Amino acid sequence: MASMAIGVNLSMTSRVGGGGDDVDRLLTAAPTTLKLNQKNSRSESRCRRSFGMKRFRVTGAIAKSVVVDGEEKIQKNLRVGLICGGPSAERGISLNSVRSVLDHIQGNGISVSCYYIDPDLNAYAISSAQVYSNTPADFDFKLESLAHAFSSLSELAEHLVSAVDIVFPVIHGRFGEDGGIQELLESHNIPFVGTGSRECRRAFDKYEASLELKKHGFVTVPNYLVQGTGVDESEITLWFTDNHLDLEVGKVVVKPANAGSSIGVKVAFGVKDSVKKAIELIQEGIDNRVVVEVFIENAYEFTAIVLDVASDSDCHPVVLLPSEVELKLHGSGDTKENAIFDYRRKYLPTQQVTYHTPPRFPIHVIKSIREEAALLFKKLGLRDFARFDGWYLTPTSNLASSGSETLTRPKSEDIIFTDLNLISGMEQTSLFFQQASKITSSYIQVGFSHSNILRTIIHRASSRYPHLAWYNHESSHLLGGSTTPEIPGDVKKVFVLFGGDTSERQVSVVSGTNIWMNLQRFEDLKVTPCLLSSSISNSMGAFTDKTRADLDNREVWLLPYSAVLRHTVEEVLAACLEAIEPDRALFTSLLQKQVMDDLMDALKNQSWFAGFDITDEVPMKYSLKDWVKLAKEAEATVFLSAHGGIGEDGTMQALLEDEGVPYTGPGVNASRICMDKVMASQALSHLSEFGVHTISKDVKRTEDIIHETIPDIWDELITKLQCQTLCVKPARDGCSTGVARLCSSEDLAVYVQALKDCLPRIPANTLSKTHGMIEMPNPTPELLIFEPFVETDEVIVSSKANQKLSWKGQKRWVEITAGVIGKYGSMHSLSPSLTVKESGDILSLEEKFQGGTGINLTPPPPPIMSKEALERCKQGMELIATTLGLEGFSRIDAFVHVETGEVMVIEVNTVPGMTPSTVLIQQVTLPSFKYVFKVYQTKLKQQQQRSGLFWIVFWDTEINTFLFCFGIRNKPKGNSRGATNVPSSILSHTSPPCFTKSQVSCSQRHQHGW
Repeated sequence: MASMAIGVNLSMTSRVGGGGDDVDRLLTAAPTTLKLNQKNSRSESRCRRSFGMKRFRVTGAIAKSVVVDGEEKIQKNLRVGLICGGPSAERGISLNSVRSVLDHIQGNGISVSCYYIDPDLNAYAISSAQVYSNTPADFDFKLESLAHAFSSLSELAEHLVSAVDIVFPVIHGRFGEDGGIQELLESHNIPFVGTGSRECRRAFDKYEASLELKKHGFVTVPNYLVQGTGVDESEITLWFTDNHLDLEVGKVVVKPANAGSSIGVKVAFGVKDSVKKAIELIQEGIDNRVVVEVFIENAYEFTAIVLDVASDSDCHPVVLLPSEVELKLHGSGDTKENAIFDYRRKYLPTQQVTYHTPPRFPIHVIKSIREEAALLFKKLGLRDFARFDGWYLTPTSNLASSGSETLTRPKSEDIIFTDLNLISGMEQTSLFFQQASKITSSYIQVGFSHSNILRTIIHRASSRYPHLAWYNHESSHLLGGSTTPEIPGDVKKVFVLFGGDTSERQVSVVSGTNIWMNLQRFEDLKVTPCLLSSSISNSMGAFTDKTRADLDNREVWLLPYSAVLRHTVEEVLAACLEAIEPDRALFTSLLQKQVMDDLMDALKNQSWFAGFDITDEVPMKYSLKDWVKLAKEAEATVFLSAHGGIGEDGTMQALLEDEGVPYTGPGVNASRICMDKVMASQALSHLSEFGVHTISKDVKRTEDIIHETIPDIWDELITKLQCQTLCVKPARDGCSTGVARLCSSEDLAVYVQALKDCLPRIPANTLSKTHGMIEMPNPTPELLIFEPFVETDEVIVSSKANQKLSWKGQKRWVEITAGVIGKYGSMHSLSPSLTVKESGDILSLEEKFQGGTGINLTPPPPPIMSKEALERCKQGMELIATTLGLEGFSRIDAFVHVETGEVMVIEVNTVPGMTPSTVLIQQVTLPSFKYVFKVYQTKLKQQQQRSGLFWIVFWDTEINTFLFCFGIRNKPKGNSRGATNVPSSILSHTSPPCFTKSQVSCSQRHQHGW
């Protein structure tokens, strides 16, 4: 991606004083390349800005000049067309995947165009800014005004013939993996990445694929095909009998034949339940072909990525290190009898699933998985890459329920493949990238970076098309040049801190990983990912806020590349421990060596392959206090991405300020106030005359509620708060954790019981009002807040052509979220996003953070909110931010009145989520936000001189918008606003004298520093 880093007075040295050689190497080493008798030349055009930045990188859209053997040459860009979306339920995941692909292939010889297929198979050319939406529904309803529409798929194909050199389809499920898009491209002779249409059709349909596998001698799971709703129950009864399944309780899996590996998958018991669930899938429109197959018990699930590293029409599949999929059942609502790897487990980072790479299988089993997967890839005629899911069957495994006998098989039949994914998910921390990063040589841990593995696939696909031979030849020629890349003289160090032990720690991993990946693209930054591990005392009892205690027991790990690519804090920590545990490290190294040898046998003959471009050092552990000292010695800036707990409540901010370490976000007092929802509400309670309101609250100790009579507490609460329904939430936790609507004393009893039992989550629809899964806080909070439940208008976003946006407008209040950015005392509101609730009355963790889930309309559409109301809402957001003493970057959640723009504050997040699909990225990609960049461009030095606030701005020259913009506090010890950054007017709850109604007016807000 063509991007630049603009740093302002942020000086960081290139060595770590007193840290030792290993520390220095981990902090300063850039990704290195193992060269195959080649030199990697990456000389790029550069230019200067007058913002204190030494140099930045710019990639041309068409071609660029490079120097090879002393001669300047023009490099032609390969034009890649990315196609995402599609009609399947996984189109949200497709958006996540295409975003990741775009991020990592754009630039350095590749220019990218993006295209979108809606659920009705209408095609659009979209901007890269729309790719950064959370879900396709965020922009589906406004495509006609924001994107170029093609009259038909044929017109799209005709456009692609002249607009791109090669297409990279990133559509999961129907039309993407069933041969649909491939057939369209083939009919117009358009080169594309991936398997051909005929082979896709055979491999995608689960029933047809099982027949194909059986034909080639692979073991398959017994199955039965249901077509249409006219099911012959006698035939499926005979199938149950033939497979020794009990007709009443025999356990089977029911799933669509033509859908993603986790879409619509259900467990059924007996003939009648199987028929019922098969018909439900057909009636829901998911598929008209449904597969019923025997449930596999006492076996181990795995998934493996296959790469084709041959050239031309040859096929040379190499299977990377497989991953074991371990399901965790506690608190999931499932039992061992009906647990499956469903959509939530796959795409929401929680402890309900754990991945082990490599698997904890015997080494001969892993070898067998790799050999059979490679053979299957070749037998089916697949191309470029794929992902196979399957099972390792042990001697105690069986393929039936109560009536079956344990199978006896020869060793070669220990492996069963059940799902063939022709376009693997490619989110940033997906197994595709995780497995690609774990390769080794005899002397050093190496692997593919995200960019390298994707470019390797594109190179391989290009080699099939003679007219694209110039791309591989030119890449080879340039890689063989003698010019070395220019190294910036002033290298700045950044420590990205994520993890912790709060209920949002897994989201923190996604945020931190995204920040790390974005920052490491800039040559003048050396970025180190750091994991804040859980407190040792975290699980020792309830009713105590331990997030601020036991700091001496806290640890921080400096992470290598491959260790970051995990889904949870626990997985990252396990990867660190495995890397330093001798036996496990040796086991992993042996397996990695096998993968390396297989890859090198083929890739050494590819002139365009420059080598593996990441090196993995051993992860390093520090106490929290030693880590802060390390950051000081390294003159590093700390990018805080640890949501909740000590990362957001002022504790970490105070530790860093005590050592004079610069960090992102608000200071100590502002962080403390915003983390405490009651204190934040009190600090804003005097702003009603300015259109900023707070919600009445009653705070109770959890321990008191548990020991009191629930009906009496309920009556007391609804009387005191003057309402009939309540909203309950922990006083100091994440924005989605433990938040529930309570409609009766029975609901309160269920909620309190979940706290008593320390349940990790309350299953969907357990309470009287429809709701999604409710993630519960851990440890149990000391205090709970009860508020009147605020009724908001229901906004419905539909993909149907005749009804794209539905809003009744009866309640006049809607829920919004908005980022605020700026310096202390002069915060600017980004355009708010209207949040759409899909599974109840309160935004769930899935809707906020699960991949491909959660609709945000940015800005709120004019039919719902006028421009005048939107401006008043933004003024209110800025007043909230300034009153609370925010600086840098934060997020505010609130209700807003669609006519008046009045704001009712929900909460303020000083360490907001920065996941790849965060709504904040949508807000900064709006054209209206370009004004802010111009303001900062002219006033940057003035801000630095007045406030001690430092900025790093990341500007994307392709889409002309921000990637990141964050403030960095860098005040000397004992002289930081962090201890006094909240105005005394807030602490005394009196109206701030600096704000009058005239100053809040739209016409004067910029004049007064808003």
